Amino acid sequence: MTATSSHRSMLGLPLLALFGLALLGLPRVVLHDLGLVHERTFVNLLLVVVPPVVWITVALVRRVPNPFLTLLAVGLCYGVLLAVTHQLLWDVAFDEPPTLGGNLTDLAPGVQTVVVRFFATISSVFTGVIVGVVTGLVAWALSRVRP
Repeated sequence: MTATSSHRSMLGLPLLALFGLALLGLPRVVLHDLGLVHERTFVNLLLVVVPPVVWITVALVRRVPNPFLTLLAVGLCYGVLLAVTHQLLWDVAFDEPPTLGGNLTDLAPGVQTVVVRFFATISSVFTGVIVGVVTGLVAWALSRVRP
């Protein structure tokens, strides 16, 4: 058994499919960082809701063995994509780079940049994992009640 088929049997989808599902969330990230889509708009709502609904639908239609684990993996991929995209578009997304406040204001600007970007990366990955957990729980619950 190859590594790919091993992952497929465990997650129910090929790794490329997991990555493809995660990519569905990328348009919102890019458009938001470029300032082309804004919170509380219908377009933003669609870009936020549609990808997780597609994730859940694919997990249910493909009858993956463990929807929670499968969508957790998709969420992790999404979080990494989110982090990388935010880092790549950092200078475009901010007119002035974010800085630290309080007791950390006196840190050198370069150190502040590293700290802020590090925590932004952690936050992005965490966000992706949380989306994976929530969609995985929904898919798992729906898989238990369907015939």
